[in-house]
Amino acid sequence: MSLRQSWMGGVLALTVLSQAAAADVTVSQSSAPKADIAGAMTSLLGTENATLRALPEAKLAAIAEGPNARKPGTNGTTVIRYDAAWLAAQPEPTGGDDWECLSQAVYFEARGESIKGQFAVAEVVLNRVDSGEFAGSVCGVVKQRAGGACQFSYVCDGRADRMRDPVARDVAERIAFVMLNGAPRMLTQGATYFHTNGVRPGWSRRFERTAAIGDHLFYRRN
Repeated sequence: MSLRQSWMGGVLALTVLSQAAAADVTVSQSSAPKADIAGAMTSLLGTENATLRALPEAKLAAIAEGPNARKPGTNGTTVIRYDAAWLAAQPEPTGGDDWECLSQAVYFEARGESIKGQFAVAEVVLNRVDSGEFAGSVCGVVKQRAGGACQFSYVCDGRADRMRDPVARDVAERIAFVMLNGAPRMLTQGATYFHTNGVRPGWSRRFERTAAIGDHLFYRRN
């Protein structure tokens, strides 16, 4: 039995029970209560069935789990401490292409920043993925070009993208792992752009500044 069938069955059962409870109130107002109830139930269940069939499987899964059934590490449940000790206590990082791309973005764009500053850069990448205005994957975002220029300078600097500093690499990989596993983004208020204090790109005059962390300023579209 599919998740959709199982969930629909549960909703239908609850609907029958609730309608039956209401029948005690309405039965005395009808000369043919059984016929009225049967007609009402047929109409109601038909509407419920059509509504449920229109929902995607992922939405049904989220409804079936309920708001309090989130697993540890999903958005809203992870408590982050922006320090090395907390990072070191997290599970050994691992992952696929998106994890590797996010690790590289954090390493090459922010390894000289504080741990909080590195988390902030990871937030920008993931905010871009979710925004619908950029590529739909982490690797797509960090490798994206606009007007012939790379969005993240390290991608086009002509150097091999090897993370040679083992300590900085470990930090970047751990941050990427935590963020990709649903840690809340609390630092940049939805920023999708950032730059260092040493430059002032033209777009920074048009966008709203949301945060200043270390040597980076963060922005989002107004």
